[in-house]
Amino acid sequence: MRLDKFLKVSRIIKRRTVANEACDAGRVTVNGKVAKASLDVKVGDIIEIMFGTKNVKVEVLDLQDTSKKEEAKELFRYV
Repeated sequence: MRLDKFLKVSRIIKRRTVANEACDAGRVTVNGKVAKASLDVKVGDIIEIMFGTKNVKVEVLDLQDTSKKEEAKELFRYV
């Protein structure tokens, strides 16, 4: 699954276009490397996002094409 789509489906970032822009700006890293929006995310990957002064670090637990709000929390866990 594409990185930008995972960020949207898991509701870490609300919109896919915003996720795309964050990736293009170099604020998203996967396993310690700056990632493009088209990167293929796998279970077990560590995603780190820099929101201004706040850093969010999560581990991918599951991949789904769609998810409800309650199920979105089960796709990742904070590290």
